[in-house]
Amino acid sequence: MNDCTDYSDVLTADMRSGSVGVRARRAAESSEPEPEEATEPVHHEHSHTEHHEHSHSEHHPGHDYNHMKEKFMNELGHLPIPMWAVGAIVVVVLALVACCIFCIFKKCFGKKKKPKKVRERKTGRRRKEKEGEGEAGDKEGEVKKEGEEEEKEQEKLGKLEFSLDYNFTDAQLIVGILQAQDLAAMDMGGTSDPYVKVFLLPDKKKKYETKVQRKNLCPVFNETFIFKIPYAELGGKTLVLQVFDFDRFSKHDMIGEIKIPMNSVDLGQPMQQWRDLESGEKEEQEKLGDICISLRYVPTAGKLTVNIMEAKNLKKMDVGGLSDPYVKIVLQQNGKRIKKKKTTVKKNTLNPYFNESFSFEVPFEQIQKVQVVITVFDYDKLGSNDPIGKTFMGYGATGVGLRHWSDMLANPRRPVAQWHTLLPEEEVDAALKAKPR
Repeated sequence: MNDCTDYSDVLTADMRSGSVGVRARRAAESSEPEPEEATEPVHHEHSHTEHHEHSHSEHHPGHDYNHMKEKFMNELGHLPIPMWAVGAIVVVVLALVACCIFCIFKKCFGKKKKPKKVRERKTGRRRKEKEGEGEAGDKEGEVKKEGEEEEKEQEKLGKLEFSLDYNFTDAQLIVGILQAQDLAAMDMGGTSDPYVKVFLLPDKKKKYETKVQRKNLCPVFNETFIFKIPYAELGGKTLVLQVFDFDRFSKHDMIGEIKIPMNSVDLGQPMQQWRDLESGEKEEQEKLGDICISLRYVPTAGKLTVNIMEAKNLKKMDVGGLSDPYVKIVLQQNGKRIKKKKTTVKKNTLNPYFNESFSFEVPFEQIQKVQVVITVFDYDKLGSNDPIGKTFMGYGATGVGLRHWSDMLANPRRPVAQWHTLLPEEEVDAALKAKPR
């Protein structure tokens, strides 16, 4: 009996100790991960990451993301690149990716929408073209109106008073240029230097011109010009009055003109009237030819030598397409002729060779005040000799004429040769009459 009780006590004690051992084991198992998690990250970083990889693979995906983030940040911490550079690289990569996605989207989905857009554009263009045609019509109407208004404004060039009379006894047409008013300002200072050219079309053989009126938009001329022409031939002529603005340093500008068909004028009695100037067509200046001249001055002797060497490309004056040229040389001062000479006539040529010298006595104190005027004429046995072209050197000259005269004075006793372009006679005469500025 006692043995039985002892045996049962031993069993119960063993069972208690077993349950206690089981509890102790369970407590030990539950308490073992805590010190491992606390101690392992400090001493064993690689075992910590391996443990987490194993545990994260078995647990929730959120833990995997956090683990990857921590791992990525740890790796970045060990890189030698600064954080701002890493951020910039990331931004660039994202931008490139976004561009690639946009291009792919446009290629894949944009083509399907293009036909509709093209149709819409075509219809829109048609509508715009129709609307544009309507607007263009309106604009053309406005442009025409503006053009007419501008033409009207441009037509206000001033007006000219003139007189006409015919002398039946002497077969003379008498043209009087009286005055002008409200002329257009052609110079920078708001004025003009007007003069009037008078000639008959279609021949233009004889041209007259008035004196230049300096800085005057309402000039008074009171000059008379006479054309000797039979009355029977007068009906086929047109009288032209052209008002020009004189310019010493460039081509003269036309202010306006008046054309009077003579068959529309009653010449039975004198007439005097005002007419508005009309804009004239700009005519290309006719080429009259060139002449080569040599100048030589000896100050001690007061001797000026002018050598007419040759001319080329002269204007055709005769019916056969040639000319009979000769040259007239005039030495003048203050508009008064001091001496004149002329070369021999060269028959039937437009490129004559003269090589003729002429001497003039000019004291040194007068050399800066004189002018040498050169005129090329076409010789005519029956009628008057027609001028082909003209040029001058000396006081008041410009351009080539001034340069040639200056070179002569700078090189005393030496002949200085120079080619000169021939100009219309009336243009040179106007320059000779005008006072230097």
